[in-house]
Amino acid sequence: MKLDSTAAIITGGASGLGEATARYFASQGAQVTLLDRDAARGESVAKEIGGHFILTDVTDESSVQAAVDYAADKMGWITAAVNCAGIALGIKTTGRDGPHPLDAFQRTVDINLVGSFNVARLAAVAMAKNSPEDDGARGVIINTASIAAFDGQKGQAAYAASKAGIVGMTLPMARDLAKDGIRVMTIAPGIFKTPMLAGLPEEVQAELAKDVPNPARLGDPSEYGRLAGFIVEMGYLNGEVIRLDGALRMR
Repeated sequence: MKLDSTAAIITGGASGLGEATARYFASQGAQVTLLDRDAARGESVAKEIGGHFILTDVTDESSVQAAVDYAADKMGWITAAVNCAGIALGIKTTGRDGPHPLDAFQRTVDINLVGSFNVARLAAVAMAKNSPEDDGARGVIINTASIAAFDGQKGQAAYAASKAGIVGMTLPMARDLAKDGIRVMTIAPGIFKTPMLAGLPEEVQAELAKDVPNPARLGDPSEYGRLAGFIVEMGYLNGEVIRLDGALRMR
């Protein structure tokens, strides 16, 4: 697969890793449809890159199905799905106010894990209808985990569990979809300069960055986008998780 002939849906495409991926894909000639809950920002980014936008709740089946149908109609087909939508809560299992709120744990898993699977499964149905390339390829799904899936910190029980689930479903999903010529890959980013971190004071960002062995800095969202683009084009990558973290291992 080549980026200049790719038609991609990107969740969380209005900001952070999703926006960076959308901008990179579009710069390489890909068609892009952004799926996000931020309508104003999503429409703005889509207009800037010459793409499309649809308001989407990744946890809702009908919302995602409508988004997939819309994207396929606007772009002619769907050959790539990149799941970047997600939330991160910092709540300890027990604390001064009692146990971790169960609804907060469920919401994190619903958005990060269930939402990613929801988009992947419905996008896969659309991709399976594509005419195969010479090597049988019909599409690729890229999910977003985190180094927290392996090195979860205090207060990350919900987040780490949701991201570990994404890691765990990578290989079986790749095996399930092999018959349809659809690859499944996962990127596990380290500490990236997304809007959440970019709003922190410079000294705080520097403190976070100093633990990264090499290069000793926060990751740039554009690096995630370029890796996603490489995965699309490298057809022998399948069923694997790639850590993108500068060799950072959280303690």
